[in-house]
Amino acid sequence: MRKSLFSAALLLAASVFAQQPITGFSAKAAQEQAALEAKFDAQLSAQRIGQYIKDMSARPHHVGSPGGEAVAQYLLSKFKSFGLDARIETYQVLFPTPKTRVLEMTGPTTYKAILKEPALKEDATSGQTKEQLDIYNCWSADGDVSGELVYVNFGLPEDYDKLASMGIDVKGKIVIARYGRSWRGIKPKVAQEHGAVGCIIYSDPKEDGYYQGDVYPKGAWKNEYGAQRGSVMDMVIYPGDPLTPNVGATADAKRLKREEATNLLKIPVLPIGYKDALPLLSALEGPVVPEEWRGALPITYHAGPGKAKVHLKLEFDWQIRPAHNVIAMVKGSQYPDQWVIRGNHHDAWVNGADDPISGMAALLEEAYAVGELMKTGWRPKRTMVFCGWDAEEPGLMGSTEWVEDHAKELQEKTVVYINSDGNSRGFLGAGGSHALETFVTEVARDIEDPQTKVSVLERKKAQEAARAGSVAAKKAALSSKGLKLGALGSGSDYSPFFQHLGIPSLNIGYGGEGEGGSYHSIYDSYDHYARFKDPGFAYCHALAKTTGRAALRMANADIVPFDFRSLHKTIQGYAGEVMALTDQLRETTAVENQLIAEKKYVLAADPTEVYHAPTAKEPVPYLDFSSLQNALSAFEKAASTNTTAIAKQQGSASLNQALYKAEQVLLSPNGLPRRAWYRHTIYAPGFYTGYGVKTLPGIREAIEQREWKEAQEQIKITAAAIQDLANYLAAIK
Repeated sequence: MRKSLFSAALLLAASVFAQQPITGFSAKAAQEQAALEAKFDAQLSAQRIGQYIKDMSARPHHVGSPGGEAVAQYLLSKFKSFGLDARIETYQVLFPTPKTRVLEMTGPTTYKAILKEPALKEDATSGQTKEQLDIYNCWSADGDVSGELVYVNFGLPEDYDKLASMGIDVKGKIVIARYGRSWRGIKPKVAQEHGAVGCIIYSDPKEDGYYQGDVYPKGAWKNEYGAQRGSVMDMVIYPGDPLTPNVGATADAKRLKREEATNLLKIPVLPIGYKDALPLLSALEGPVVPEEWRGALPITYHAGPGKAKVHLKLEFDWQIRPAHNVIAMVKGSQYPDQWVIRGNHHDAWVNGADDPISGMAALLEEAYAVGELMKTGWRPKRTMVFCGWDAEEPGLMGSTEWVEDHAKELQEKTVVYINSDGNSRGFLGAGGSHALETFVTEVARDIEDPQTKVSVLERKKAQEAARAGSVAAKKAALSSKGLKLGALGSGSDYSPFFQHLGIPSLNIGYGGEGEGGSYHSIYDSYDHYARFKDPGFAYCHALAKTTGRAALRMANADIVPFDFRSLHKTIQGYAGEVMALTDQLRETTAVENQLIAEKKYVLAADPTEVYHAPTAKEPVPYLDFSSLQNALSAFEKAASTNTTAIAKQQGSASLNQALYKAEQVLLSPNGLPRRAWYRHTIYAPGFYTGYGVKTLPGIREAIEQREWKEAQEQIKITAAAIQDLANYLAAIK
């Protein structure tokens, strides 16, 4: 009886699902795919996902550690038990860990930083001190420095402009910045550019602490001891092993000398919790900072400098360590040389239940469900590849080295790379190649949200409507039929596939209601995750459904579902933004220069402060965007014609390969200025935003940096790439 009810439920789910079209499938094939996905969903278990999380987060497992190797072996064993062809590919990567950490205030009073997170009785794994990495920022330089202390807010370029207007120079000083508003590696990078000799980064309770809610273990938010470990590699130059750019870090790879690596810092940098930050900030003198610079500590925030002096001493071991990527494959029955790759990293700064194990557990459960389908004799049309990356946390090293090592093969075979990372309860988040916008919309349409029982697409639209700033914007969000993909910057393992090789990529996850507290600390544990991030593991289950169905659809589609009209519309929007940016800069510069000439610039609010008048800026010239506009016009026509032509065709290996390789045409042979590793002309991490994306990056950043000659050159380069894509699409018959 129970079996027949279960079968009936599957048939009902399949029939309801089949009422909706699936791009890339005929009506009959869509019905078969619906039945397959119903069977896939039925195999998924939130309880089993929770057990994976508990198993893999049972001990610290950073790259090169015994725990790290144990997790890799765990994944290998699981993949093999599911019936997948699995192996470990190991790379030898540089990964420094701390030998010496000293942070002390030497005046006007003395204080020695604790630099330690205590074990909690409510957190079973927090006391594993022998295996835990100390609190540190990976890729800090060795250093023994002393100097006056200056508070630099979030440590962004505009914060230093504000300090300059207050007459404060950080040259020869140590700066303290709070986490937030940018990727952590930008903070010491900008400090170094301004002549600081050291950088301290702390978590202010305003962003993550008692200002937001109860702190751990009572609540989810960061307690006073919690500190955020993390990489400060300048990944916007290039990610991966810093000693082997553009080549895989195999045992016999040719390596740079460390001082030759252009993505490594020259100054020491250290993260601390707000208990250690409070005495340092309390001792600062100088002007009171603007309101927007003030955190939630019980002090008056001053910029410094003054009598507060700090000594910072850091030393690291700079060892080469093994990074174990776990690769599992299911060979395609019809197109074995077309690969759908699904990836998540498995290394963590400490136990990493949220980051990354929640995403890794979802991927593992997807592989389990695929294995169960295989037992019925089913095989995907295309090869499915499941990857567990090592060494992501220090700088995307596991994935980058694998991509660099297999670059030619991956560009020939990879249809799409689907990435996930940490995951928690909340709303669907998706970013990636905009030619896949319709594809992701259809997947989201067919996944039920565990909490609201509407589709995750509808819940996402409701979130966007709630956030909209006007009634018209709210109505537009609710009436929208599609999901708008975000543009990808950096911060996870899609970057080498997408921005280096031009492989269509997606980054998918849930979140927004499981914030705070544990990130990159010893408290990113199973206990914290199960209580606060995703109780019952319902959203890990939803992630497995979402990314699992996405992979299955791409693996089985008659014609791979790329819609280049969406890509055109998106790039057209970016072009409008950079043209508007130029006009805005021109107008703003003219007004500012006039005010400076008339000495009408704003004075400091406090009459006792010294205010340094700004200097006039070079007028903004008129840039010629005609080549970009012409290329976009050609692209619009080609995308429309291509869509019409493809709809009339039957799927074939050559047609599908032509479609999934199209985005590679948007790569620039010479890469972006000053960072040639990044070759995509449409998407890149920002030079001063890190994880945050810059679209049309060559053009946009040249304008922002007022490099007018370079901006004009990049307009031509980007236009040529878009025109090449238009020609490429027009040639697909």
